[in-house]
Amino acid sequence: MSTMRIVYHYALARGLRKWKSRKELERWQERQILRHIGRVRVQSPFYREWWGDAETSAWRSFPIIDKRIMMKHFDQLNTVGISKNEAMTLAGESEDTRDFKPSVQGITVGLSSGTSGNRGLFLVSEREQDAWTGTVLAKLLPGGLWKPAKIAFFLRANSNLYESVQRGKLQFQYFDLLEPVHTLVERMEEYRPTVWVAPPSMLRMLADAYQAASLTVTPEKIISVAEVLDPLDRKVLERVFGQTIHQVYQCTEGFLGATCRLGTLHLNEELVHIEKEFIDPVSRRFVPIITDFSRTSQPIIRYRLNDILTEAAAPCDCGSPFTAIERIEGRCDDTLYFSHRHTGEEVPVFPDFITRAVIAASSDLEHYRVVQRRDGSLEIALRLWGNSDDLEWVKGEVQRQLMKLGERLECTVPQTDYVPYTFEPGMTKLRRVERQRG
Repeated sequence: MSTMRIVYHYALARGLRKWKSRKELERWQERQILRHIGRVRVQSPFYREWWGDAETSAWRSFPIIDKRIMMKHFDQLNTVGISKNEAMTLAGESEDTRDFKPSVQGITVGLSSGTSGNRGLFLVSEREQDAWTGTVLAKLLPGGLWKPAKIAFFLRANSNLYESVQRGKLQFQYFDLLEPVHTLVERMEEYRPTVWVAPPSMLRMLADAYQAASLTVTPEKIISVAEVLDPLDRKVLERVFGQTIHQVYQCTEGFLGATCRLGTLHLNEELVHIEKEFIDPVSRRFVPIITDFSRTSQPIIRYRLNDILTEAAAPCDCGSPFTAIERIEGRCDDTLYFSHRHTGEEVPVFPDFITRAVIAASSDLEHYRVVQRRDGSLEIALRLWGNSDDLEWVKGEVQRQLMKLGERLECTVPQTDYVPYTFEPGMTKLRRVERQRG
């Protein structure tokens, strides 16, 4: 690990490298991508065969890959000679022992949570780790690199990558989501961190503890990771802690986005190029196809994610040329389907439509989940603040909002069953809207 390299990337992300316009940024990206593809073509047997004789300048027409293809060809795709079995064994042992420090040949190995049913591996070299650390610190630290900060990091699994932010005046503690909540709260009271990084479901648990006075510490900055930040959760957290909730858009495939000082999520386009595969141009919803020109250990080039993003309608007032994102809506797989009233065809119902319908039903809503079962029916779980005597009335309001949505989309709302709300943070990510498959 190189302190100088970390500081260099910190300085770049803090403004040492600037672009006067969006067009200037895009020209710079093109140069970076062409150089990167030239290196990858030499180092990665998979990509060399995948692209064939296609000219580097025609990279936008290269065939797209996804997680399934990446995992199938993992051994030939990565450029550091690590096999899928070797990486999977190390990552599995780390999860079993909860010791996340081992690496292979100096390469950090990580494992995604696998909410899509297909767990992904990621490889990060020391050089890439330094670049990631410097960039993350620049984008997330509230007071700069040399101001003392105590970071509390909640996630299902730790990594050398995350631990690398601990240096100098920066303290870091990993909080394992598999531990009981009361134990985590006790550790928070003792550690008293100034920066909280956690999934929204865990942040809600901390908010509950804060309101119950079992947690008395308040942070300078709260950063939501790993799960979609639902509008309901954002509203509750900002009310309880009296501050903007920031976000990081990070996945196996890279550090893809972070919020600016105004709280707007921007894509990290100094690291990745994002092609927008629009699925609903009117509402600005798109699926990102990413090309990461900052990583060579595990090249990610024209990789189609399974996420639905909504582009902001206007540029952010912060002045950044990077694309502003209104909301990360969820996975494509969690788009629900209702039947058209007249044709019987399946009508896609985006997760945000469901979220807005449920939240509009009552201001007393504390938690909710909507699951479309395999047979097409809906299972809805609700929990209210305080008096649960109003639950039946709220169920009726949710149903009325869903019927209004159905009328607007000219489709029939499926059979709906209401069940008690139960969810605990841990191995499973919270998905407020989910479609079961299989």
